[in-house]
Amino acid sequence: MLTEALAALAAAGGAAVVQAAATDAWTGTRERVAGWFGRSDGSRVTGELELLDETARLLGQAAPDRLAEVAAYHEALWRARFEAALEAVQGAAQRERAAEELRALLAGALPGDGGTSSGDGGLSVGGDVEIRSMPGSIAAGVINGGAVINSPTRPERTQG
Repeated sequence: MLTEALAALAAAGGAAVVQAAATDAWTGTRERVAGWFGRSDGSRVTGELELLDETARLLGQAAPDRLAEVAAYHEALWRARFEAALEAVQGAAQRERAAEELRALLAGALPGDGGTSSGDGGLSVGGDVEIRSMPGSIAAGVINGGAVINSPTRPERTQG
């Protein structure tokens, strides 16, 4: 049975695989994940690459209304694979070494490791963003829905 920390690490691995599948980070991530599972066994690396490609393919083909379900399934699948691989490592020192290798892999697996990624119509920035508006415009970090700019009504001046 894995410690809580190793189980959390396996969960992070499952999430990283699913999250990276639709980003520019995918090619490097899939190779590092396959290498971690395969260690020095080249034939195992090939099999892992095929499984990773299948995950990416199924996520990419999922209908928008089913994407969350497909993603959750594959996240759980990869979490279980990472857990099984960590449990199979014999010896505390070797298991900790495998965990450290997985932590290092995950540190570079996703956007946010210095790179950025966004979907269509999005903007990703690796750093601070300052948003300003000019008179007659809108400045916002997120607008879900519509936005309308109207001139405010001016109160009538009263003579006094």
